[in-house]
Amino acid sequence: MKILAKWLLSAAALLAVAHLYSGVEVKSFSSALIAALVVGLFNAVLRPVLVVLTLPVTLITLGLFLFVINALMFWSAAGILEGFHVQGFGAALIGSVIYSVLCLVIDSALNRLFPK
Repeated sequence: MKILAKWLLSAAALLAVAHLYSGVEVKSFSSALIAALVVGLFNAVLRPVLVVLTLPVTLITLGLFLFVINALMFWSAAGILEGFHVQGFGAALIGSVIYSVLCLVIDSALNRLFPK
């Protein structure tokens, strides 16, 4: 139940990002559902590999390179999906930061609703 709620709320967060920032476009809620799924899969599968491969750069930049990795995951998802568009890397960076903050709030709320 928690996974389904997180998926639906993540899709709503993508719609909120598109509403708050003009560099990100989501055509419909169904597009947002698919995009949330793909972004989540990229973050679960590709992001850990990229974090390990770029560890020296991440250490030199004191962790700021993680923002670049998040933006690449966001931008890559938009690149392969119809109905989800990001206008460039700068828009992906800003959109991914907004999306990450919203997902942090969602995770916090869900952890209170569904305690272990």
